[in-house]
Amino acid sequence: MKKQALKTAAEDILTAGNNYSASAMTKAEDVEREAATLAAEEAGEEPPMGDTEFQSIVANEITDAISYIDTDLSPYRAQATSYYRGDLFGNEQEGQSQVVATEVRDTVNSMLPSIMRVFFSSERTVEYVPRSQEDVPAAEQATDYANYILNQDNAGFTVLYGTFKDSLVRKCGIVKTWWAKNTTVRVEKYTGLDDGTRMMIEQEPDSFVTVIKEYDDPEFGEPQQMVDPMTGAVMLMPAPKLYDIEVKRVISEGRVCIEGVPPEEFLIDRNARSIDTAAFVGHRKMATVAELVAMGYDEDEVSEYTTSVDFQNNEEYLRRRPTTTTIGSMNESMNPFMQRVLYIEGFMRIDYDGDGIPELRKICCIGEGNTILRNEPADMVGFADFPFDPEPHTSPLEANSVYDYAKDLQEIKSDILRNTLDSLAQSIHPRTAVVEGQVNMDDVLNNETGAVIRMRAPGMVQALSTPFVGQAAFPMLEYMDGIKEDRTGMSRASMGLNADALQSSTKAAVSATISASQSRLELTTRILAEGMKKLFKQILQLTVANQDKARMVRLRNTWVQVDPRAWDATMDVSINVGLGSGDTEQKMSMLAMIAGKQEQALQLMGPQNPLVSPAQYANTLRKMVELSGFKDSSQFFNAIPADYQPPVPQPKPSPEEMLAQVQVKSIEADIEKKAADLALQREEMLLKDDRERDKLASEQFIKLRELELKYNAQINETQINAEIQRDRNAQEQMNMQMQAQTGMPPQ
Repeated sequence: MKKQALKTAAEDILTAGNNYSASAMTKAEDVEREAATLAAEEAGEEPPMGDTEFQSIVANEITDAISYIDTDLSPYRAQATSYYRGDLFGNEQEGQSQVVATEVRDTVNSMLPSIMRVFFSSERTVEYVPRSQEDVPAAEQATDYANYILNQDNAGFTVLYGTFKDSLVRKCGIVKTWWAKNTTVRVEKYTGLDDGTRMMIEQEPDSFVTVIKEYDDPEFGEPQQMVDPMTGAVMLMPAPKLYDIEVKRVISEGRVCIEGVPPEEFLIDRNARSIDTAAFVGHRKMATVAELVAMGYDEDEVSEYTTSVDFQNNEEYLRRRPTTTTIGSMNESMNPFMQRVLYIEGFMRIDYDGDGIPELRKICCIGEGNTILRNEPADMVGFADFPFDPEPHTSPLEANSVYDYAKDLQEIKSDILRNTLDSLAQSIHPRTAVVEGQVNMDDVLNNETGAVIRMRAPGMVQALSTPFVGQAAFPMLEYMDGIKEDRTGMSRASMGLNADALQSSTKAAVSATISASQSRLELTTRILAEGMKKLFKQILQLTVANQDKARMVRLRNTWVQVDPRAWDATMDVSINVGLGSGDTEQKMSMLAMIAGKQEQALQLMGPQNPLVSPAQYANTLRKMVELSGFKDSSQFFNAIPADYQPPVPQPKPSPEEMLAQVQVKSIEADIEKKAADLALQREEMLLKDDRERDKLASEQFIKLRELELKYNAQINETQINAEIQRDRNAQEQMNMQMQAQTGMPPQ
């Protein structure tokens, strides 16, 4: 009875909180856990984990992860940021050159254009692989929709550009994905609406109409008299009403959100080897009160923690913001909704319900004390990692970066450049030796061209010439560049050969040089592609699990309705990146040769041959369009389904069959000609018969008149005409019978 009462109390709490309040959900979970504890005690089983124990475990994991990031990783990444920016080393001396070689920045900026081109030059960054033939249309639509989510719903290019730069400079870039249901309110005003339009707007869902003004239609004129047809009474027709209204539309839309996470904000277990197997993974940030209220938290509850701050001990955060003088200024906003509070959203696997199986849970904490606000089951960890050069069996955050490969080179080249410039400065502006007391020092210190130096005796002033020895440093600089090329793969050959590199080189040698220089960059791109694979798997899972209605979007220049509820959320992902040796021109030449062979096969063996299908030929043409720089190849060639079956062509007749067909047609032509001749003869016979009958009737009429005049007698002319007509009708019936027997058309 007590257990049932606790369950009912939990339902009442959720109902009172309208299922949206975070505090209401927490209270309901507490009541349900108490009911589960009673049930476990009655059954003699181990009760679920207590709140105090759970809070202690979570706080310990968060504290250890923060220590790992702030103490172990952030100082190193802060130094990498300084090297990327070309900051001073701190060992500079006054009066000497302080130039800094930017090897790290130059290498990163040389690699980024190629990496971005690889991922964003093709029409589809990724493709979902169907598991069965029936899933092919859904996989193709899911591929288009996922790319639409990345590039249209989110700033995909900007997010990945920042992520790749984090990876190259600071070892690893992190992208966060989540499903956000945003509710926006839009207020619109309309004037001069009639009753029908106003009622139509009022019937729109999630629309609230307020009538601002109601008035008569000024174009109606004077009231018109109208007579009631039933009563005959005269009535005045009132003018129609017009309305000025205000419409408040509440729009709730869910979208997949993609965001690049700053390295210092990402938390992970120090012993983790991957994000999926980590004991704890989280994202900490200084969120505003408005952001937390939009997530469903109570404003009063959140406002208690606005004094808490973080990142004040994080060297990486401060190094990336050189203009930030004090971290406390983040909470000085006079707007209470813009004040900030430490918010941590973490994921960890723990046996919270006491069933002996650890499950993935999403835990949201606030403040320095890591007060838990939400604790709910989760089906995925919404983070994708992009390490630059991961080390086996270690955390992705401990991968190698361009900074690791070029740090010492930047220091060495900076020292060489400084010494070279100092030597050049001393040779151009040599030091001056003077005899003390024999020279006017003001004249010596005057650098004006042609200025006079007053001396008491000759030779009291002389220049201490220092020869320029910087030429010896140039080979060393070239040597350092060679080491950098070997380590990072970025060379002049990978960015475009100069004239010197082309001298005395064959085409094969140049191609081999380019291929070798690009191999390291291709490996880096392929490693980053694994992060893209994780990212698009998360996009698919979030879309299938959360989008509860169809959405009209523009895909491939066509408006289509996308409903992902029937898709397979476990589809594999295939990354389309432009990897491989050779440049675009070589690939175009190879594709042109492949297209030529395909055309020959289709012409010789037909569209239903076992070697190549029309769909494969269409794929070749579409890939050529993509390599030409056009992302949307559907503007030129349509995609042909893999199961497309071209129509079967009719076989050509043999020479004997063609001869037989010609003979049959000749015979049919002769028969038609003879039938036409017979019909013509018959028509002539009928015409001749009609003429004879008409002549006979005329002669008979004349003879009758002669007889009447000669013998003065009355002859029954009507009877005679009837007999003649009877004979004519009998003749016509005979002709029709002959036509029916011969099959000739009537004339």
